[in-house]
Amino acid sequence: MNGNIEELITALYDLIQDAKALPLGADKCIVERDRALDMLDEISALMPAEFKQARTIVQSREELVSQARREAETIVRNARDRAEELVQQEAIYLEAKKRCEDMVVQTQARIQELKRVSNGYVDNSLQQTEESILKALTEVRETRAKFQSLTAPEAGAATDSQKSFTQDLD
Repeated sequence: MNGNIEELITALYDLIQDAKALPLGADKCIVERDRALDMLDEISALMPAEFKQARTIVQSREELVSQARREAETIVRNARDRAEELVQQEAIYLEAKKRCEDMVVQTQARIQELKRVSNGYVDNSLQQTEESILKALTEVRETRAKFQSLTAPEAGAATDSQKSFTQDLD
């Protein structure tokens, strides 16, 4: 009788169930010993192959689970490393951004200070220029007035004026 273990166990079960009961012993029966032993031998012969196959499957499963664990640990470790790297990059970026913002604020303050100083310098220079121009204008007016008095129709007065003008020029 060739077959797989399940078929043999079912046949053995049927053999025992269909066996004749002993008189005065409902739980006991008469079974064909040779037939039952042959079935058990076949089951024994088939079992190691299926056990080996089951062991192989279990080992394969364990290796697969172990490999998956290792890969998962590697992925988690890499993810943590990358996260730490990103956090460090973020910290560097934030520090650089803060420094840049501080530099911008300082530069703007310096620009405002330079504008204030420049405006003061230009205003002071313009005031000095204005004063110099006013002084020069006053001198020009005085010189013109003297010139006009020298060129007046009065000849006698002109001679005295010319002398005065010549002395003023010196």
